[in-house]
Amino acid sequence: MAAAEKLTTIVSTKGQVILPSAIRKRRDWGAGTRLLVEDTPEGVLLRPTTAFAETRPEDVFASLPHGCKPKTLGEMDAGVLAEARRRHARD
Repeated sequence: MAAAEKLTTIVSTKGQVILPSAIRKRRDWGAGTRLLVEDTPEGVLLRPTTAFAETRPEDVFASLPHGCKPKTLGEMDAGVLAEARRRHARD
């Protein structure tokens, strides 16, 4: 699509706007894409956003209490292997 090409759309009675297919494809915005809507002096700006607010590790570390001693890497590997075997046996 040429930079000078202008596309139009219509606001529905429910306030919905359909973005032209060329823009959705170019931006890789499929169904369910969450967009941040920002009102700017130049117009309305749409930007993709995540479903959840960004967090830092220090915000969530130790957020769930536990009374067990930490597992070793070997214990974690054994647990993953056991679960994989259990799931494979089901199939």
